[in-house]
Amino acid sequence: MVIETLKHGPAISACQELAAVVTRHTNEKGNGVHQTAISQLEFMRESAVSTAIYSVSEPLLAIVIQGKKEALLGEETYQYGVAQYLVVSVDLPLSGFVVEATPDTPYLGLKLNLDSVQLCDVIAHIRPSTGKQDTSVRGLFVSDADAALIDCTIRLTHLLDTPQDIPFLAPMIIREIYYRLLLGEQSEAVRQIATSGSNMQRVAAVIRLIQAHFTQSLRVEDLAEHANMSPSSFHRHFKEVTSMSPLQYQKQLRLLEARRLMLAESANATNAAYQVGYESPSQFSREYSRMFGVPPIKDIARLRIT
Repeated sequence: MVIETLKHGPAISACQELAAVVTRHTNEKGNGVHQTAISQLEFMRESAVSTAIYSVSEPLLAIVIQGKKEALLGEETYQYGVAQYLVVSVDLPLSGFVVEATPDTPYLGLKLNLDSVQLCDVIAHIRPSTGKQDTSVRGLFVSDADAALIDCTIRLTHLLDTPQDIPFLAPMIIREIYYRLLLGEQSEAVRQIATSGSNMQRVAAVIRLIQAHFTQSLRVEDLAEHANMSPSSFHRHFKEVTSMSPLQYQKQLRLLEARRLMLAESANATNAAYQVGYESPSQFSREYSRMFGVPPIKDIARLRIT
């Protein structure tokens, strides 16, 4: 399934100014993710089409300023380009890669980590939710950015030129960005990030539990009890938010950690499999190949070359 939305002309034009600022701040740093003096803000730059990068993404707002990118969640593919944004509202295992970039026109992106406490404070000052209590929404979505949202990010990035203004002005502009997201077409999904008792919040609590104990055997009944839901209701809501079952989510966490152990700590495939909770190395190898496209040894060799 490919989900792609239409773009808006004014926002695309505004992105040209934003691209000039981001280019200036990343020109000497090369490709990759670049932290800024604003703690929640990062820039991304790639001068060529990239291979998939797998990670567990925390709640964030990502805006494409130049080029095009794809994100994969389970079996869903989300494609987004200039003046479109992606929001992740719970911790999700994702893979993402740049699909449009050249040395002359590199991919440029902006990422803002979302703070649920700050977002909750903004929600408290605007109109109440119109959503139903028993609804669940996907924990990842792509939408068109309007010119007002892009203007907020332009003002935020311009603060990097006057660092003395960052402590006072950055929190106010980030607050305005939250406000713009809450007025957008995906307002209910954004709202549920910080709404106590929402289904997304209850699923997020279970996600934290799975992350803390991903090497252990987990029973769906116990996870459902933690979410204060029936097993059938919990399974449905978890899949609506994450696009996968709780056990599939756990499996992806295990495989991502095993990959890290082999790449960063030089663990062999068998030891990595046992460390993340697998009892069968052959099952680990099959599931690893299914997720990453090649067996563990070939995958790690390929990553070390690149």
